Amino acid sequence: MIEVQTIDLHYLGRPLVIASYVLESNDGLVMIETGPGSTLTAAQSALQSLGYKVEDVRHVLLTHIHLDHAGAAGWWARQGAHVYVHHFGARHLIDPSKLMASATRIYGDQMERMWGEMLPVPAGQLTELHEGDVLKLGGLQFEVWETAGHALHHMAFVLGKIAFTGDVAGTRVPGFSLVDAPTPPPEFDLEVWRASLDRLLAADFIAIYPTHFGRVENVAAQLQGVRVLIGEVAEFVRERMVAGVTAEQTAVEYREWYRARAMAAGVSEEAFATLALSNAPEMTVNGVWRYWSKR
Repeated sequence: MIEVQTIDLHYLGRPLVIASYVLESNDGLVMIETGPGSTLTAAQSALQSLGYKVEDVRHVLLTHIHLDHAGAAGWWARQGAHVYVHHFGARHLIDPSKLMASATRIYGDQMERMWGEMLPVPAGQLTELHEGDVLKLGGLQFEVWETAGHALHHMAFVLGKIAFTGDVAGTRVPGFSLVDAPTPPPEFDLEVWRASLDRLLAADFIAIYPTHFGRVENVAAQLQGVRVLIGEVAEFVRERMVAGVTAEQTAVEYREWYRARAMAAGVSEEAFATLALSNAPEMTVNGVWRYWSKR
């Protein structure tokens, strides 16, 4: 029985937004996702509470390079961990300047508060991953699956009958059945995402571990819910584009549409605020807007 321990990174002081997962191996700890630099204090405290030290983390697996998943990777590399990431994203971890500049254009003076520092990963401590790779790490064997749609550089890590799914399996708040689907620019692709979901569905996993947030055992419902939702969101945006509604107004309308959906599903105001932190409505709309604009 593989034991997966969930670390709540308490992003911006709120629980259940961003998770890291750790597993014991014969070669130290394997960590899946680091979260952003702004959550390092929470990560270290959580590890300590589990009886581990920072230097116990020997391997860091990243589903993709977005800041909420990989922002602290360079810091962990400086503590001695080896980092594994999609080959498309590797150069942005070795030199994160373009990634941070792009984020700064969006978040401005909120960058430090939201994301903290992103340190470079030394090239010698980074392994580029491709579809079909198998990582044998201290007695654990992870299969590497390309699962694009949310991002071109997105991967899932399959360990027997469980999988660490990053954002491809959507987001959720534990205790509620509602799913959400982050569709940020610039790489959201409806058809490709559906194909990735179909692949995950066919695998019949007993559990998946999305980064936002926590172990999911009703796997088919989660994946099918995301599959339906991304189509509905795409159509919601397309209709407004055709009608001449601006992207800004569409984002306002989308927030209200999704909020009504959440309330109808019994989601609390607190849980809805948590969902919005892991998937801002403006980013959702902007990603789909760009997708349709290219078509």
